[in-house]
Amino acid sequence: MSLPERTTSANSDTSERAITLARDIDLATLNGTIDAISPQAMHALLAALLKAYGVNVEAGDAYPVLAGPASVSGTDVLTMCGALLKAADLQVFELGMWQSWTGR
Repeated sequence: MSLPERTTSANSDTSERAITLARDIDLATLNGTIDAISPQAMHALLAALLKAYGVNVEAGDAYPVLAGPASVSGTDVLTMCGALLKAADLQVFELGMWQSWTGR
């Protein structure tokens, strides 16, 4: 499978809308609104972000997945990792094997 042609548009309208949406979701969460985004919207956003990140990494642009350690808690990371592994029907062992094979 070949990768799509790479175009760089870091300041695109899509990026700006994504940043605004992320801020809105973050602010709602900080204010205690746990249903600020529906499960269906969460599914759509996570799938799109996972695919976009994967394509970037495969194209050789392996930037950090998060802005820094203070951007989310360790619990947030572990919760999401566990949920992603479960959603893809993968085990932690498989993650470890994949990491040793790819060096990622």
